[in-house]
Amino acid sequence: MIGAALMPASDGDARAALSPGLLITVIMPCYNAASTIEESMRCVLGQTYTNTELIVVDDGSTDDSLSIVERLRAAHPDRVRLLLQDHKGPYPARNLALAEARGDCIAFLDADDTWTQDCLARLADALCAADADIAYCGWQNTGPAAASTQPFVPPAYEAGDLFAECLRSCPWPIHAALVRRAAIAAVGGFSERMFTSMDFDLWLRLLAHTQRIVRVPAVMAFYYWHGQQISTDKSRQVIDAVQVRKDFIAHHPLRVAHLDAARLLGLTDGVLLQMAYRALWRREVVTAHRLFRVARQGRAWGLRDLPYLWLARLPLNWFGTLLRWRDGPAPGD
Repeated sequence: MIGAALMPASDGDARAALSPGLLITVIMPCYNAASTIEESMRCVLGQTYTNTELIVVDDGSTDDSLSIVERLRAAHPDRVRLLLQDHKGPYPARNLALAEARGDCIAFLDADDTWTQDCLARLADALCAADADIAYCGWQNTGPAAASTQPFVPPAYEAGDLFAECLRSCPWPIHAALVRRAAIAAVGGFSERMFTSMDFDLWLRLLAHTQRIVRVPAVMAFYYWHGQQISTDKSRQVIDAVQVRKDFIAHHPLRVAHLDAARLLGLTDGVLLQMAYRALWRREVVTAHRLFRVARQGRAWGLRDLPYLWLARLPLNWFGTLLRWRDGPAPGD
């Protein structure tokens, strides 16, 4: 976590300083992104909102990423900064950049993702008009591995049951929000304990700190899914996300006091079972096996779940074989 290095004199001072001319720091981790990083950097540099600084953190790349960043930095010396770290991962890279950021607000963009040209301008306008701490927008998945390429605009969380809705799933991806730097500093930046759900964790901790959020109901962020992102075991992301929810509930009981025990159980252990069955239906056997094993230790299961919970106690190869015998082959087998 980034600690007090980011903290301005006071949140009130930071809020008073914000104006349509606020400086936005865009943070971009990079690891072996030579094929995409130029487009992502040019996306930032080509925004209609020009009062930005771009901090690229190279995470020990071994391809041509550094030379591309250096070329663009030389062309835009007042707007592009480069930081280096050993290969530690994107969240330590983001924390490193947060400690060096000068902007009034922070936006995150990965080295293979993009925005519409007016994304930062519209988010900044909404943030200032609403005197908010977070402005968020819609997004779309693209690329060969995208499970869905349909554009999605999230609901106006601020108009409903904010914590019930945001505990259901990560409210927006890492690159679909603009956040006051003072708010991020107040919660200590990214935790690095739940590696696959650290953005979800940050958003929840920010929402516990401030409920001053505003939606821009437009698709302005584009997340590129690569083929290599497809994994035979997707359980870690589910397990981490459930733990993030449990930690939030434990640390912020007043934020969820209006939700009864059954609802909270459904948002935690219940998610493990739901995702285990989803993996089962998709014949993602490795994921289903692990999620049923973890779900058995929780309190959300009932008698109807016992056959699968019992099967998951067996070794993976036996689990898969018995599933095929019990339920038949998957479509296409």
